[in-house]
Amino acid sequence: MLNENERYDQLIKEQFKIIQNDDVFSFSTDALLLGHFTYPKAKDKVIDLCAGNGIIQLLLFAKKKISIEGIEIQSQLVDMARRSFQVNNVDQFLTMHHMDINKVYQHFKPSQYSLVTCNPPYFKENQLHQHQKEAHKIARHEILCTLEDCVLAARHLLKEGGKLIMVHRADRLMDVLSEMRHANIEPKKINFIYSKIGKSAQTIVVEGRKGGNQGLIIAPPFYIYNEDGTYSNEMKEIYYG
Repeated sequence: MLNENERYDQLIKEQFKIIQNDDVFSFSTDALLLGHFTYPKAKDKVIDLCAGNGIIQLLLFAKKKISIEGIEIQSQLVDMARRSFQVNNVDQFLTMHHMDINKVYQHFKPSQYSLVTCNPPYFKENQLHQHQKEAHKIARHEILCTLEDCVLAARHLLKEGGKLIMVHRADRLMDVLSEMRHANIEPKKINFIYSKIGKSAQTIVVEGRKGGNQGLIIAPPFYIYNEDGTYSNEMKEIYYG
């Protein structure tokens, strides 16, 4: 089941194995945070954009045993995700579409989904210090899709009243909020993620509702580490349950 340079990593809490390859791109804590702050319901129709190796689909399926789709442009990541689904015997529930999210308008009827998640590329294409490996550049920089592309694709896919939940860098908060509102996806809740008390927020998880009314909730702060460098109880819950 494993190809060259691939390995199995264990999702301890979810009791799933996932195929990883550092040469392509391995998921980070941000993906775990997106999964943590997303609560699918039994009747939800769910799709994950920029789905990578299928990590979000596995995390959400562990919460609610429903069909969950994903869209990913990199063929190697799509292949890894599909094999991870097979090895965990969930491939009848989890589907990965190999495609550009800018093609959703041709391949998906509008207003089908009640929940869209997204862990998009964080950095603008012209930003300095881009990762050298092409697969890493695509995953982390707005080369093949931008933040605007992701939000507009979500708008097309979402039903009226449906939710978009996105993880991003805290320093791009205004970009996320403005793109959501411009697409008629009203920001409803923000989770600020801090490495530890006294540090600036490094990550955000933003929830928006298509056609929603104005009114934004700022959730309590989430800390990854305690003062002594050990994981916080909240972070231990994400990893170990």
